[in-house]
Amino acid sequence: MSDALMKMWISFGGMGALILAMVLILLSRYKLKGMISGIVAFVAYICLVVGGLIIFLVVLSGPSA
Repeated sequence: MSDALMKMWISFGGMGALILAMVLILLSRYKLKGMISGIVAFVAYICLVVGGLIIFLVVLSGPSA
C-alpha cells in the first residue's frame, strides 16, 4: 500500500472519530441523564481530541506524491 493511500485511510479514521464524537456529545446532552451522560460525554471528548490530532498530523505531514 502506498504512503498516500495509507494517509487517506488514517484521515478517514480521524474523520470517523470526529463524527462519532459529534453523535456522542449530542446523545449525552439531549437523551441521557445522570452518570451515564457524563461517561458518554467523556468518551466523546476523548474521541474529539484523538480525531483532531490525527487530522492535524495528516495535514501537517504535507502532500505525498
